[in-house]
Amino acid sequence: MNKPVERPPVPTAAPRMQREESRGYDRRIIDYIQGAAASGLYEIRGLGAKRHLPSFDDLVFLAGSASRYPLEGYREKCTTKTVLGTRFARKPIELDIPITVAGMSFGSLSANVKEALGRAATELGTSTTTGDGGMTDEERHSSKTLVYQCLPSRYGFNPDDLRRADAIEVVIGQGAKPGGGGMLLGQKVNPRVAKMRTLPEGIDQRSACRHPDWTGPDDLAIKIEELREITDWEKPVYVKVLAALRQAVDALEDMNMRGKVQLVISGGIRTGADVAKALAMGADAVSVGQGVLFALGCNSETWVGDGVHHDATDGYAALGTAPGFCHHCHTGRCPVGITTQDAILERRLDPAVGAKRVRNYFRTMNMELTTIARACGKSDVHHLEREDLVALTIEAAAMARLPLAGTQWIPGVNGF
Repeated sequence: MNKPVERPPVPTAAPRMQREESRGYDRRIIDYIQGAAASGLYEIRGLGAKRHLPSFDDLVFLAGSASRYPLEGYREKCTTKTVLGTRFARKPIELDIPITVAGMSFGSLSANVKEALGRAATELGTSTTTGDGGMTDEERHSSKTLVYQCLPSRYGFNPDDLRRADAIEVVIGQGAKPGGGGMLLGQKVNPRVAKMRTLPEGIDQRSACRHPDWTGPDDLAIKIEELREITDWEKPVYVKVLAALRQAVDALEDMNMRGKVQLVISGGIRTGADVAKALAMGADAVSVGQGVLFALGCNSETWVGDGVHHDATDGYAALGTAPGFCHHCHTGRCPVGITTQDAILERRLDPAVGAKRVRNYFRTMNMELTTIARACGKSDVHHLEREDLVALTIEAAAMARLPLAGTQWIPGVNGF
């Protein structure tokens, strides 16, 4: 008889390696720790949070239908006129749209950019803002309506320029760096910037995070009184704080000041829908900062010179980044000529081209704003109200104190 052939045993598969990330130490946190260990540098950078947080994207409008008629977009007008500073100023600011340019300093931005922003704001019938470091002639001459900032650092602060401005903004905190002062690195402190700020050329300059001459609301009231007197009670005075929009509206309502004191909000405004939601929540106008930089060409693959698009990717590569991922404004080596004081790089932003891009961006936002207002049955964008909104998430509903979509439930207000 033939013996059966003995076959070798089939090897069992090796146990599969588990690849479960730790929740507290995932790849992002590990990269952060190892990067800090290798370089000693922190990762506090611009362009907002790197994780998801509740935002205007979590709110949606309830358009008109049976109970409220929407307006016909081609035949019925929707007004966008905005007036700021009506309580005390002899010359309140009248704007054609409720969208303004936020304060960004000459120093962080080039003189060409400041001129471009002034041109765009003038063509749109809105305002732009000086930011830290004082007022440039390019900005004043190109801006029909210019807001002059009074910041803790007092860099470039000039009473004569204060009188040349159309409004004053007392800055208590900055949305880009809440609780922290600014830092302008030495490579951006060229002779002109240094002269305007009365500080050494080429040396890092730190802006204070709080005002040196007042510590509370009583002192602030005295400071505002001084600013009104020096401008003969002619200019509106803004106070820029970091409170959340809903909290600020509640405070005005508690003091019976809603409608008497105008509220301008900034931070996270990117689209016309964001503007509409801010107005519905109680703001009178908005300021846009980072969105304006992107409109100018920030993080673009090209820059425009002599009507020709030039490749900028090599400039990003030299910074160790790429278009869409750049947050290296502090270096002064902006590949598209926006956040720089380099005489060669700043020429990459033509003021006329920049003004056209910002004008197109703001007009698009304003068209989106009026489209939404008409859909909600409003003939004036300032008639948008909280009742027009619902929230898509429990977190957003709790923060904005709006009903969760599809329910009448407001977390923390009516029920748990």
